[in-house]
Amino acid sequence: MSDNVFAEVSEEALLKIFTLPEAPDSTLGRIEKDLSENLMGFLGEHIVAREKPLHEIEHNFAASEVPELPRYVSDHTDFLLNNLVAHSVHTSSPRFIGHMTSALPYFLLPLAKLMVGLNQNLVKIETSKAFTPLERNVLGMLHNLVYQRDANFYQRWMHSAQHSLGAMCSGGTVANITALWVARNLLLKPSKDFAGVAAEGLAAGLAHYGYKRLTVMVSERGHYSLSKAADVLGIGRKNLIGVATDDLNRIRMDKLREACDKVAAEGGKVLAIVGVGGTTETGHIDPLTELADYAEEIGAHFHVDAAWGGATLMSEKYRHLLAGVERADSVTIDAHKQMYVPMGAGMVLFKEPSMVRGIEHHAEYIIRHGSKDLGAHTMEGSRPGMAMLVYSAMHVMGRRGYELLINKSIEKAKLFADMIRAHEDFEVVTEPQLCLLTYRYIPAPVKQALQQATPEQVKRLTPHLNALTRFIQKRQRETGQSFVSRTKLTPAHYHREPSVVFRVVLANPLTTAEMLADVLAEQRAIADQAMSLRGALHTEMRELGLLARHA
Repeated sequence: MSDNVFAEVSEEALLKIFTLPEAPDSTLGRIEKDLSENLMGFLGEHIVAREKPLHEIEHNFAASEVPELPRYVSDHTDFLLNNLVAHSVHTSSPRFIGHMTSALPYFLLPLAKLMVGLNQNLVKIETSKAFTPLERNVLGMLHNLVYQRDANFYQRWMHSAQHSLGAMCSGGTVANITALWVARNLLLKPSKDFAGVAAEGLAAGLAHYGYKRLTVMVSERGHYSLSKAADVLGIGRKNLIGVATDDLNRIRMDKLREACDKVAAEGGKVLAIVGVGGTTETGHIDPLTELADYAEEIGAHFHVDAAWGGATLMSEKYRHLLAGVERADSVTIDAHKQMYVPMGAGMVLFKEPSMVRGIEHHAEYIIRHGSKDLGAHTMEGSRPGMAMLVYSAMHVMGRRGYELLINKSIEKAKLFADMIRAHEDFEVVTEPQLCLLTYRYIPAPVKQALQQATPEQVKRLTPHLNALTRFIQKRQRETGQSFVSRTKLTPAHYHREPSVVFRVVLANPLTTAEMLADVLAEQRAIADQAMSLRGALHTEMRELGLLARHA
């Protein structure tokens, strides 16, 4: 963008940018045409494959003053293409298999433009009108997907002004906070001589009900947003208690009982038990039915964080993996994950329509008593009409379309696990339950030695393998041909030694088996370049007596 070309400063010029679109042959006009006709081609052409250091990108966004003079739209668009788009992440690429983002259906782009143009504010019916019943409809359909109540239930409650089946929000974090907010307010509700925690605060609520503290129980694989919730709600991060998991990364019921008994013995109260419906790191699902039984036994709110795995309910073949979710008091689902809509479209669903009364807020100028304003039961105030895109996606693809996508993604993950096992120098670390799995590169001799290694030998070898995994992952990301993420797990078969692993998410329907084979081939080629790291690993093997001295 030129530094010495400025647009005219006049009322007439400013009115034009509010009323007249850019010409078809302008930079912005060409972008709109390219996006509508060939989105993947446009992104592939404009997003630079090789990584540019972040500190260099920061130079383009270093000005600290609001621009004094206006720029021409085309000049500014050129700047964005060269400095923002070019160095953005190609999340829709079928070779971008490291995170929970995917390609988007084409029809959502013009609908998103329509949504932005309408600029509805879902806090109040005066600023959203038809978007309010549409959002309630979306929540009703997803509630039905989870809880499967009869038609009379939804006819009675879906559009009730004093009730809500859930809330749309920006993502799983706000959804989880909202669920625990409701749980807290219902537990420490108003009673004789106590106006309720919302009015009097947490300290007064604990004192009134005779609790020394409140705790939230979740597996050690629980999402970090729960820690934020404990902080925001005044529960305290130390009172978010992570419970040990089994060999399949699911919460251990025996350890959960021990932890809850300890809380009760110390004068505390378990506010909520959170079951994970698809962990972020490995995609595994907690035993939800057992958790529901136990939550009912001790009188705790049962919340299921199914931000990732909730869409699996669309599949008749794999719905059983989430058995027990229908007994949850609240459920989090992110539509911007496996429902293939743009960021951010999360939601929290409540089993009983009256539960949201615990967080009800009103204001005379905007959210009045008796109105159908959605803001009365949501943490966020002003919100865009993202429910429109969820509504459209569900209608254009249908449950059967989603089922096909879900089934194919899970089967693709199983295929990739088989491909990994076919190589002597790779190993699957966590088997896929959904479309997410972890694995790592291990030279064949090391892989063989680890099978008989002692805990001490595993402990000494693991840092070398971790360094090799980090090197491969970082180099692969920098070259820009493909991308996998990495995380750190404590595999039981390696004596719980913290191990860095590759993490892949195979939700993108455009990812092919050939592309997955290329990912492994590239990783092996990068590993061959890591001579010093492999040498250090080899030396450690010899010192541990796991290789012959002359090897």
